[in-house]
Amino acid sequence: MRLSWVIGGAQGTGIDTAANIFGNAVAGAGYYIFGNREYYSNIKGRHSYFSLTISDKRVRSNTQKIDILVSFDAETIFQHFLDVNGILIYNKAVEGTKIDTVQSMEPEIAERITNFLIKNNYEPTVKGALDYVKSKNVALIPVNYDEIAKKVADELKIPLSVAERVKNIVGITISYKLLGLDIKYLIDAINDTFKQDLYRKMNEIAVKDSYDLVNSKFNLKPLPKEKRYWLDGNTAVAIGKIYGGVRFQSYYPITPASDESVYIEAHQDVLMEDPLTGDKKKGTIVVVQAEDELAAINMAIGAALTGVRAATATSGPGFSLMVEGLGWAGMNEVPVVITYYIRGGPSTGLPTRTSQSDLIFPMFAGHGEFPKIVIASGDHAEAFKDAIWALNLAEKYQTPVIHLIEKTLANSYSTVTEKELELDKLKAERGKIVESADTTYKRFKITEDGVSPRAPLGKAVMYYTGDEHNEVGHISEDVLNRTLMYEKRMKKLELADKEIPEEERVKIYGDPNAKYLVITWGSPTSVLKDILEESNIDFILLQLRMFSPFPKNLISKLIEGKEKVITVEGNYMAQTAMVIKMYTGKDVSSSILKWNGRPFLMDELEEALLKVIKDGEKRVVVNGGI
Repeated sequence: MRLSWVIGGAQGTGIDTAANIFGNAVAGAGYYIFGNREYYSNIKGRHSYFSLTISDKRVRSNTQKIDILVSFDAETIFQHFLDVNGILIYNKAVEGTKIDTVQSMEPEIAERITNFLIKNNYEPTVKGALDYVKSKNVALIPVNYDEIAKKVADELKIPLSVAERVKNIVGITISYKLLGLDIKYLIDAINDTFKQDLYRKMNEIAVKDSYDLVNSKFNLKPLPKEKRYWLDGNTAVAIGKIYGGVRFQSYYPITPASDESVYIEAHQDVLMEDPLTGDKKKGTIVVVQAEDELAAINMAIGAALTGVRAATATSGPGFSLMVEGLGWAGMNEVPVVITYYIRGGPSTGLPTRTSQSDLIFPMFAGHGEFPKIVIASGDHAEAFKDAIWALNLAEKYQTPVIHLIEKTLANSYSTVTEKELELDKLKAERGKIVESADTTYKRFKITEDGVSPRAPLGKAVMYYTGDEHNEVGHISEDVLNRTLMYEKRMKKLELADKEIPEEERVKIYGDPNAKYLVITWGSPTSVLKDILEESNIDFILLQLRMFSPFPKNLISKLIEGKEKVITVEGNYMAQTAMVIKMYTGKDVSSSILKWNGRPFLMDELEEALLKVIKDGEKRVVVNGGI
């Protein structure tokens, strides 16, 4: 069972809150959900929407087609009516709205929709769009939102302007009734969300007045529940860092990275265990909003030098500014973690939209050669675990670690089981850290594996500089010293390549004997897993989890003998295919690409795979989403 539900409206009118309440209610009945939030880069007024997929089993993706659309305004209908193939709930008051009066709509979109309606002999109004979908057997449910809001205002004797906030609840109540689920889960979700009695009463009245406006259509029954968590990507990373022992987090506000730091700051009081005595005591995670991104990474570097686990979080424009600090961390072998939330570029680009175009950039960021480890998460459970993995890798190999999270993953939500989090397997690995050192201590001591004993600042005499240096840390331009120190740093990446099994740097799904190999990373992994489970397309899926050091031997072996090798990635240049070619010398057969700022959708990706496999297309570009 798989149902697609979408709610849309003007930004700042509670769309996200309503979607969260609806999702909580559905999850409360035992169903799995996957939701994604799409929004413009302004504070209020432009169109935003939340897509939610409901299933009786683990679900990881959305589709272009919509089973239930909940709308309050005219723009939501104009934006989404072509994708509805089930039920459209709409505000009866907007039926007469002409498309050219919707000022918040981008002119390119308005022009396309106008031309479509006129070409199909419908007037460019909400009524015209509704008449069109009705001809396609879409069920229409008109709702008098204003009447219900007035009832709430009259019953509670509050201003109508306050009572109008219940319109979202009316929309989700009607769609919830269509599912056939018990109303108590919805009431529980409302009470969990709102703490003030007034808002609880307002919304409970709205639920009561709208629940019986429609009959159940899907007749879903509550399912047995196991312990699950509803996580978005920002929160998953934040909890992972807290769980992994981060003690300093710096950031400069930037979409979509900021929510992670805000969450850590809201939960910065933690219970810490003394590693020597086992005693537990209260402690605090220091969270600093810096004046810019260069200051943010430099602060995190400084904190890491004191011996605490330190990290920062940013997105493309911010990471561009951090690169100078990244080089300093590389020269001085500083274990710092940078969580890199990828959005559409270049420059400011699409601040609130997704991308996978920043792959090669973080792999080779910074001038000169120095080791850095680059990992990428594919779902919310991985985002949590990888935040801990990144901290461990940074300290074990004393090098910067860049953790890639796309905007899609950051701003999407899913139900995650406790089993997926693998809490019993998680532990801190601090590497060669020493709490005290004598007068012979050399911070950059040349060792066989390239990793030196690391003492925190204040525990020994040490020197740091951006220049090349000797074992003590003093500046040195001696040719032999330069050669040895350069080799020492680079050896750490060779050590990581040797110690980290390639099988842990990838994940493999499907039949190893399948004729077709699909290679991807990040959020498309989840979409492809759904296709693998729900379609008849026979392929083996390879998810790349680590790009540096790159698992070249395993990938070369997997490519051998495959009829087609296909990369799926959210960029124009097929950067994953380029990286594979660079490290293995092997070409991929085809690439499925997307760069419009929206996530891959299950139905469009399934169609694209068939174009490659059956029609032999080499480059398929998909463009789904609103």
